[in-house]
Amino acid sequence: MNHRNTSRIADASGTFALGGDLTVNRLGYGAMQLTGPGVWGEPKDPAEAIRVLRRAVELGINFIDTADAYGPFVSERLIREALHPYVDDLVIATKGGATRPGPDDWRPVGRPEYLRQQTELSLRHLGVERIDLYQLHRIDEQVPLADQLGELVLLQQEGKIRHIGVSQVTVEQLKEARTIAEIASVQNLYNLATRDAEDVLAYAESENIAFIPWFPMATGELARPGSPLDAAAKEHGASPSQLALAWLLHRSPVMLPIPGTSQVAHLEENTEAARITLTDGEYDALAAAV
Repeated sequence: MNHRNTSRIADASGTFALGGDLTVNRLGYGAMQLTGPGVWGEPKDPAEAIRVLRRAVELGINFIDTADAYGPFVSERLIREALHPYVDDLVIATKGGATRPGPDDWRPVGRPEYLRQQTELSLRHLGVERIDLYQLHRIDEQVPLADQLGELVLLQQEGKIRHIGVSQVTVEQLKEARTIAEIASVQNLYNLATRDAEDVLAYAESENIAFIPWFPMATGELARPGSPLDAAAKEHGASPSQLALAWLLHRSPVMLPIPGTSQVAHLEENTEAARITLTDGEYDALAAAV
C-alpha cells in the first residue's frame, strides 16, 4: 500500500485512537454529500466527487465516514473508485441498518439477516476484507438490541468487522449496547447550535469512546452579523463554519467532526479549521451564545 505524510492535520487537530488501535486525525470527512441531491442517487459531477476524496487524503484526512444508505451504495462505490488500493493509515467507517425507499424516507431495519446482508455488500462495494468501523445506523425498536448488535459481534468474530459503533442513541441505549458489544464510537447530531446530545458526549468522553457529530457545521442564527461567532470568525480571519468546527475540536478530545462537501474548494476551507486554535475565553463565549 501507499504511504503519505499526514502531519498537517495531525499537528493541528490532534489524533484519537479509535477502538484503542486505529489512530485517526480528529478532523475527518463525511461522505454523505458525495451523492445526488438530498443524498439520493448519483452525484451531478462524479469526477468532482472523485477529486474531493483524493484531495481529502492529500490534505491528511485519514478518517472517512459513509453509509450503505448514501446513494444507496453510491458513496461507498465512489470511495473505492477514488482511493482503492487504500493507504495504510486510512480508516473507513460505514453504517448499516437504515433503508432508503425514497430521498427523505429513512427506516430502521435491524433484522440480523439484513445487517449481515448489508455488511457483505459494504465489504464488496468498498473493496475490503474487513470494515474498520461498522456502525448501527439506527436502532430498530421492533428488534431486540441484543439481536442487532449480536449479529455485528458475530461478524466481528468472523473477521469482517474490526470495531462496532452506534448512531443516534441515548446514554441508556449506549450503556445497554456496551453490555452486548465493545462499542468504539457513537454518532449523534451535535454542533455549536444543537447540543441535545451533551449527556451522550459526556458519557463517551468518560469512557474514551469516539464521538462523531453529524451535521457538525450548523450555526443557524449564531452566524448572523455582529454575533459572537461572526466576531470570532473575523478575529481569526476565518468563516463562521470554520469557527464552528474549531469549537467542536476544542470541545472534547474524543470529538471526531466529519464535515462533508461535494466541492474541493469547500473541502479545503473546512480542513483549514483544524489549524484554528481558540482560546478558552473564545470557546466559552461561543458556547454561551446558545
